[in-house]
Amino acid sequence: MINMPEWLVYLAIISLVLGIASAFLIAIDLVRGHRQQMWIMNLVWPITALYSGPIGLWFYFYVGRLSSQQSVQNAERQGKENPGKMKPFYQTVGLAATHCGSGCTVGDILVETILIVVPLTLFGKPIFAAWVIDYIAAFAFGIAFQYFTIQPMRHLPPREGLIAALKADALSLTAWQIGMYGWMGIVTFGIFDHELPKTGPVFWFMMQIAMLAGFATSYPINWWLVKAGIKEKM
Repeated sequence: MINMPEWLVYLAIISLVLGIASAFLIAIDLVRGHRQQMWIMNLVWPITALYSGPIGLWFYFYVGRLSSQQSVQNAERQGKENPGKMKPFYQTVGLAATHCGSGCTVGDILVETILIVVPLTLFGKPIFAAWVIDYIAAFAFGIAFQYFTIQPMRHLPPREGLIAALKADALSLTAWQIGMYGWMGIVTFGIFDHELPKTGPVFWFMMQIAMLAGFATSYPINWWLVKAGIKEKM
């Protein structure tokens, strides 16, 4: 059993509770009449809040609601432009990054949970095995999330939609995972000098921070992708 500082355990629990609560509040708001114009965003927003907590909750109410079906329909009735398309560019890029990151987050959570039951090692380290499988799962979910954004918007055949999704998100999700791995590497080999048990709250708190690190490393890539027209504005 690894002893953790009591304050860190409490901080981890608080952060995880805030993340879950923020995701729940967003899900409730979506169900109660603010479903997104783009259906995949109904998944992206709660997933984003899981790791970003109140920050993600604020971002949803400040930016996400602009692209709700209700908001878009009200604007159309008044002859106004879609409010979701009037965002400043930095917000558009942030949204693109969270969209990519949501697929990565689902893949990472799924793999790390499975590895509790089926532990694997690579080069004598469980973390290296986790990183390889994490990337595969994150890539699959990330591309799926992007596919269900691009394909309906461009009305592409399935094969072309998949190719477009790969072009739009392969670099982005790779940059996200690099940020995530970087932070977890610092945590494992620098701060604690050992791997954290996946059954403890501190591990998942560090994963929350790792996702924020992934957002930071993928943001510049998403800026370029959106600016170049490779990735759709959302």
